[in-house]
Amino acid sequence: MALCACGGAGGGNPLNNPPLVGNSAGAAGQRLSFTFFQYCVNPIFDTPHSITLNGVPTENTCSSAGCHASATGRGGAFRVIAGLQPLDLSTSTTAQIRTSEIYQNFLSAQGETVVGNYAQSLLVNKPLVRNLLHGGGQIFIDDTDPNIRTIEYWIANPMPAGQDEFSPAGNNLFVNATPNASNCNSLP
Repeated sequence: MALCACGGAGGGNPLNNPPLVGNSAGAAGQRLSFTFFQYCVNPIFDTPHSITLNGVPTENTCSSAGCHASATGRGGAFRVIAGLQPLDLSTSTTAQIRTSEIYQNFLSAQGETVVGNYAQSLLVNKPLVRNLLHGGGQIFIDDTDPNIRTIEYWIANPMPAGQDEFSPAGNNLFVNATPNASNCNSLP
């Protein structure tokens, strides 16, 4: 008997998996802000981080080929596409956004969270090696790292109940309600 990976081998769909897997909304029906993600969280995945791996100091990004790169990464379910720029939400339709690569990163990152509860989210706990193993080692020294504080802020501040990830309420997550990378709030 041959064992196959998750979807089976030779085409077909033996597990009757849906063609697209969507992340469910949080327990309270809330979603995380896509706007804040694309300006504030996604850039963290492309930022070189100083780490010590097997006793050797080095720099690496979350989106690198040996880590969480979409096509070649070895980092489990969390996959990201490197080098993406934020979309202009004023000229993009919801359908265009949902088929974009940065939205794929959003879904992958959101899939590693417990909406509203960063303390239980893998996106925070894995790079801190907090009660979990992380193949890339400890990326952030502790939870005072500005990158972790930004990710925690995103997770802790979901959109109001009944509003989707594109809600203008997401602008309130930015300093002066101005969405851009230089106005990202974070936990104190």
